[in-house]
Amino acid sequence: MIPPEPLRPERTEDQRAARSSPVASQRPGSPVDSRYRPETGCAASAERRGDELFASAPPAERWLLIELNAPWPRVALTALHRSAPQPTAPSAAQPPTADLPTQLAQLCTKLRCRPVLIRRHGRLTAGTPRRWFLVDSRPGHESIRTGELPTDGHLLAVLTGADPGTPSTDPIYLVCTHGRHDACCAVRGRPAAAALTAAYPDRTWECSHIGGDRFAANLVFLPHSLFYGHVPADQAVPLAQSYDQGRINPTYYRGSGALSPAVQAAQHFARRSGHSTSLDALQPVAVRGESPDLWSITLATSGDSPTSTPATPAGTNPAPDAASPRHGHTPLADTKLSAAGTFKPTGSSEAGSRVTVEVRSEIVTVDGQMTCAARPPGRFRRFRLLSVFDE
Repeated sequence: MIPPEPLRPERTEDQRAARSSPVASQRPGSPVDSRYRPETGCAASAERRGDELFASAPPAERWLLIELNAPWPRVALTALHRSAPQPTAPSAAQPPTADLPTQLAQLCTKLRCRPVLIRRHGRLTAGTPRRWFLVDSRPGHESIRTGELPTDGHLLAVLTGADPGTPSTDPIYLVCTHGRHDACCAVRGRPAAAALTAAYPDRTWECSHIGGDRFAANLVFLPHSLFYGHVPADQAVPLAQSYDQGRINPTYYRGSGALSPAVQAAQHFARRSGHSTSLDALQPVAVRGESPDLWSITLATSGDSPTSTPATPAGTNPAPDAASPRHGHTPLADTKLSAAGTFKPTGSSEAGSRVTVEVRSEIVTVDGQMTCAARPPGRFRRFRLLSVFDE
């Protein structure tokens, strides 16, 4: 797993981008550089180059979602603070405790958990309690737990299990709008967040940097950690509907962060050859690394029948169906849930036919930037199909 970003000092106000963009004015404290031009940003440049979306989802087996409505700095975790300051002169027997962002980053790395900040799109109701979400995205262990967040320091209790929270059966739709990290995320992300919020206000959250700035607008559907990129605003709701129907839309699909890039690539090529787009299909059975850049991956082809019912947009009142939630559901400790909120297991990959896909990877260098703040050249890993055959 890629560790959390290194903690760097926040930029000064003089170094921050000017706030002249109409997009920036939608949320105070979220500047877009006045020199930024959408047509020359990293996302538009990637589209012109034809950068491929598939197998680009970054590692994300687990997630810690932290609601924070204050402005987000470029390095998101540095916005968090302890509720009480540490002693100014600790004794030799009690060495100084690391600052809260560093502690959280270290603990998340140990737990293979990706921390991100979240907030609702638009203005908030004063006095609404902040929330945290702990998400397990590993295949067969998908779960969401949540609770209130009285202080930033309470996150340590969440990660250590002192506050287990309560299970949730509602999926989560994340949209990256982290303008201080990359302008394209703000400019392209906020219209998508607005569209999703209008349809699913309780499930949609703006989020801080999740990786792949050049693929903005970036969406993630949890608990399965499905990444979508270059999503037009008018496609955000249909993608969410497909997810709740247990289907993957290959057009904008980057892959599942719960799986390795090689497996993401194998799934892409299997779907392209005509295999199911069901969320439960094409789970890895065997992954063989023939060399550092060559893989043979066997996938189970079962799971053509999604078990969920579609999500219902805001303004309608569906009858509850407690017997038909979709996600396989266990908490981080791998303890089976027996209380209300348990999701239905995600298919049976042991039965049915299989497909084996051989892929090769290569590092590609392009005369372009991977983020708006980066300078060319850019480098990324690309996968190519060698063979695909059914067993």
